[in-house]
Amino acid sequence: MQKTILAGSAAVAAAAGLLGAYLVYSDEPFAQDDQFAQCRETTVGGADIGGPFELVDEEGRTVTEDDVITGPTLLYFGYTFCPDICPTDNMRNAMAVETLDERGLHVKPVFVSIDPERDTPERLADFTDAFHERMLGLTGTPEQVRAASQAYKTYFQKEDTEDDYYLVDHTTMSYLVLPDAGFVEFYRRDATPDEMADSIACFADAATG
Repeated sequence: MQKTILAGSAAVAAAAGLLGAYLVYSDEPFAQDDQFAQCRETTVGGADIGGPFELVDEEGRTVTEDDVITGPTLLYFGYTFCPDICPTDNMRNAMAVETLDERGLHVKPVFVSIDPERDTPERLADFTDAFHERMLGLTGTPEQVRAASQAYKTYFQKEDTEDDYYLVDHTTMSYLVLPDAGFVEFYRRDATPDEMADSIACFADAATG
C-alpha cells in the first residue's frame, strides 16, 4: 500500500513539473481575435500542443486523429493497471460528460494507454466500459504511443523493475480538443465534474458561434 501511495504522488509531481516546463501562464489580456477568450481562465503559451497521431482502437483497428476527434473530445493519457489516479480521473471525466449529455452536448471521452505492453484492445474495452459507454480506449505500438504522448506534451515513465505489476509515472491532465480548433484547454486533477462541464460547454458553444 505504501508503494502505491508513493508512486501515485511521484506521478503527480513528475507530470506537473514536466507540463510546467512546456506551458507558460500569463495574466495578460486575451488577444482580441481569440474566439475562446471568454472560456479561458489563463493564457496558455509556449507550446504547440496536439497534432497527428496513429493508434489502435478497442476493435484492433488503426485510427488517426481524424477518426477520433470528430466532435468535442476529452483526452486522458494513463494505463489500466493504474491503482488509483487513473480510475479517479476517468470517473470524474465520465461524470462531466454525463452532465453534458443531459444538456444535449455529446463529448467523446478518450483514454490513451501509455502502457502498450499490457493494455491490449480487449483490456482497454473492459476498462473504458466501466466508466462511460462512449469512452474510447486507444493503444498501439510503443512508437505510436510515444509519438501521441509527445504530440500532447505528456510525460510517462515506466518503473525500473522486473516486476510484472510495475507502475508508470504519467501526466494527469485531461485535454479538450475540438475538430477544427485542435487543443483548446486542459484540466487539472482538482477540477470538478461541474466545472469541467461548464468549461467544455463554453468552448463548444464558442466553436460554433
